[in-house]
Amino acid sequence: MTAQNNNNNPVLPTDPIAPIAVVCLTQRALSTARKIASSLQGATVHGLRTRVSTRDVDLAFDDTIAHLQQTFSTGHVIIGVCASGILIRALAPLLSGKWQDAAVIAVDESGDTFIPLLGGHHGGNRLARDLADRLGGFAAITTPGDAMLGLALDEPPAGWKLGTPDTVKPATAALLAGASARLEIEAGSAAWLTNSAIAQSDDGSVVITATARATDESDTSDAGPETAITYHPPVLALGVGCERGCPVDDLYDLVMETLAGQCLSPKAIACVSSIDLKADEAAVHELANRLGVPARFFDAATLEAEADRLVSPSDVVFAETGCHGVAEGAAMATVGANGKLIVPKHKTKKSTCAIALSQDDIIAENIGTAQGRLSIVGIGPGQIGWRSPEATALIGRATDIVGYQMYLDLLGPLIDGKHCHHSDLGAEEARARHALELAATGKDVALIGSGDAGIYALATLVFELLDREDRTDWNRVAVQVSPGISALQAAAARIGAPLGHDFCAISLSDLLTPREDILRRLKSAAEGDFVIAFYNPVSKRRRDLLAKARDILLEHRNDDTPVVLGRQLGRPDEEITVVPLSKLEVDMVDMLTTVLVGSSNSRHITRGENEWVYTPRGYAKKGPDAAKAPVHSSTDTSKNDTSKKGGAE
Repeated sequence: MTAQNNNNNPVLPTDPIAPIAVVCLTQRALSTARKIASSLQGATVHGLRTRVSTRDVDLAFDDTIAHLQQTFSTGHVIIGVCASGILIRALAPLLSGKWQDAAVIAVDESGDTFIPLLGGHHGGNRLARDLADRLGGFAAITTPGDAMLGLALDEPPAGWKLGTPDTVKPATAALLAGASARLEIEAGSAAWLTNSAIAQSDDGSVVITATARATDESDTSDAGPETAITYHPPVLALGVGCERGCPVDDLYDLVMETLAGQCLSPKAIACVSSIDLKADEAAVHELANRLGVPARFFDAATLEAEADRLVSPSDVVFAETGCHGVAEGAAMATVGANGKLIVPKHKTKKSTCAIALSQDDIIAENIGTAQGRLSIVGIGPGQIGWRSPEATALIGRATDIVGYQMYLDLLGPLIDGKHCHHSDLGAEEARARHALELAATGKDVALIGSGDAGIYALATLVFELLDREDRTDWNRVAVQVSPGISALQAAAARIGAPLGHDFCAISLSDLLTPREDILRRLKSAAEGDFVIAFYNPVSKRRRDLLAKARDILLEHRNDDTPVVLGRQLGRPDEEITVVPLSKLEVDMVDMLTTVLVGSSNSRHITRGENEWVYTPRGYAKKGPDAAKAPVHSSTDTSKNDTSKKGGAE
């Protein structure tokens, strides 16, 4: 298994403002768009089909205005490598408000200037600055607070939570009018405030507090309620433990009651920490999700190293887990040697929690490990437009990409800057195993296959390995299978609708399936009159099974039964050929060909300049009245809602 990194510069994390669409409208802009996308985690390049090489983008579109509006409406951040006027005219009808709209940044084609047009105070300004620093450009920040104070008070650093959003605007206005601020730093790494351009004095009329305490935001003491700002820095480590299958409300209620009893703010929690035995515990992850923080995990040895600092060590816990305390140990491991336990273990019958305080901001990504994620992704036959948005998102999110090199090449700039791992064509188990091993260390891994991941592909191999080896570390990995357009679907779509009635798929490869089983299935499918999709029809050494299949089918079907040969589907050298079953020859097919053999009812027709193959489903049997049923037209889609009717047509 070979690994490589396509970019020596680490990508910029973009949470919580991802996903990001980098849009370019000309070939000149493509280079800048790709540089931007390769610098951002989860970013994809969108290009105008008529002006940009579709091979070099992740998604091609035809109508610029419609595509920008659709992308913006789905919550994407848009970085447009184009004139700002295009973005403004396209998005103006969709704007909701400064707190609702996603960030939009305009960039000139040379990548020299980055202009946040929307969402400046919730990610846009920061993203523009980060990109300008990375790519050697200039961020044109126009919001007054950023321009004059050097920061946006409503956009604190990552991990910091704003406790008083309603007071930011009047407080900023007061500071811009010449007022000074009194900084009350109780916790956190507050250099972003103390070293800022904000005028500071001991009797400042604007009070800015950084605290882990749960404060009454309306109690502003000396300052008026409109000019007091409270921040909660990420300084609290929440260690938890629970029984297997613990109800999430049991754990969540314990945590919230414990925080309230100690007058601590949940907004100051940096992460939820536990032992790695709980890496797949649903209650732990749902707790982290409700708190809006990551979940991180430590092995037993790391937690046991904190034994001398525990308030409530337990021999019973040690016997079960290998450490004397999970909740307290995880909290202490998170804050390190300079932190302290401020809330010893609290518990219910099913769950425990403890809280530690760090001297500095806790950077959760640097603590322990995350639950590993393995996404088994089918990217379709190869055409970018056939790749699902979910597949693109999972690949964009992943830190590590595993696959056969030809499949990785199809992904182009989408995997720039990622750790890529590839092996030879026949090394499928090595790839699946390597992907599981990476994910077991806490990485976010995408295992890539063509077509659909679950059809003669790697998904079944992953589950076979999980079943066969039953390894504890693998079993904790979060596995997701993302569907793709299969070769049989692609071939069928290119020629019409040959799969319009019952069909089956048979692989002719005898590497993993005994030849006698293949022949038995062929005979059954032939007798059952199924449309048949043949996968792996031939190889360099196996040239006879396709001919045997043809001969078996000819015993049950007419000589002129249509056979569709789809080669290099969705790629520039795609070929679609239709031949009669009796004329099918092995030399017409190679390893990159999908073969569809029609049933006795399948028809091959020519209409105008078009050639089609289809298999009737039997609609004609409904009679002439069905064809004359009224069809209602309306621009109100709610009137066409058939979701309550159910059933297939």
